[in-house]
Amino acid sequence: MPPDPPSAPPGRGAGSNTPNRFEAQRIELEPDALVDDDGEPLPLRTQFFRDDTQSMLTWNDSPDIPFRVGCSPYRGCEHGCAYCFARPSHEYLGFSAGLEFESKIVVKERAADLLREELAKKSWEPQTVAMSGITDVYQPIERRLGLTRQCMEVFAEFRNPVAIITKNHLVTRDIDLLGALAGCNAASVAISVTTLDGELAKKLEPRASSPPRRLAAIRELTAAGIPVSLLTAPIIPGLNDHEIPALLAAGAEAGAVSAHYTLVRLPHAVAPIFSEWLERHAPGQREKILGRIRELRDGKLYRGEFGGRMTGTGPAAEQLRQFFDVAARRAGFPSRTTDLEIGSRGLSAAHFRVPTAQMTLW
Repeated sequence: MPPDPPSAPPGRGAGSNTPNRFEAQRIELEPDALVDDDGEPLPLRTQFFRDDTQSMLTWNDSPDIPFRVGCSPYRGCEHGCAYCFARPSHEYLGFSAGLEFESKIVVKERAADLLREELAKKSWEPQTVAMSGITDVYQPIERRLGLTRQCMEVFAEFRNPVAIITKNHLVTRDIDLLGALAGCNAASVAISVTTLDGELAKKLEPRASSPPRRLAAIRELTAAGIPVSLLTAPIIPGLNDHEIPALLAAGAEAGAVSAHYTLVRLPHAVAPIFSEWLERHAPGQREKILGRIRELRDGKLYRGEFGGRMTGTGPAAEQLRQFFDVAARRAGFPSRTTDLEIGSRGLSAAHFRVPTAQMTLW
């Protein structure tokens, strides 16, 4: 029989630290160091590290991503989602994509100052900046540090459009700033709701807001005049794809103006992390779920080619697309796009300005 998968510490999605593909050596603790006297997993304390980066904006030229510029004060994410495609990004910092991705968070303390400097440059071309393109900018530490809010204040000062993706109700704290930007057609929010099953959400996304809280965020943002999209992401065939109609109906009832989806992505170390998660929480379904994913990925757990990495390829992917389309129409959504459309293409930079000292007097 195969060995039991490692037990995840309480509140964590991964059960171990996978090897860093860029490092020749790794540190692995003895099993006894990870459990108490009764053999129960010990809590894992989150650590925070200062990031002395001199730039806040990141650029991409991916044809299947609807924005060119991203911004985040944090690297790593304490939400601990077992499926998170961003986990391998932590390996560039010398960390693991496993437990270290969700317990060793790198913080850009000068985020707002750096952002202000970059938006004030003559070379800056006003355009939509996406927040949470990689790690969630409203993860738990944001409640204490407020770095995302400071960045939002900068966007509001410059009236530069911003598109947010999050699965945390904390985004509603910044309704004042988002509302001011939305008045200039310069703000949108996409709320990710993966499941309506509270117990599944606790296991799959252990430190993210509960499904009811995310739907409440849609309601509160919509009531404030901020356009909100429902992002049913990721779709994990065999695990949550049957919930698509219910997710869309709930999002529409909450006030979302559009709905979109992405297929689960398992690059590099994410595949073994998610496979271990399935073995812990859905052992009888593990092979079925992985097999369904392969059906949508040309026989592999992941293919990263542009055009198919977000939604898969082949007949099974086309069936998923049609299923989503029908459910979206029944829920009352006017249209649907299969890429990561977060409303950013419809935002405007027409009201962009560079604040001056005189402006502050008003």
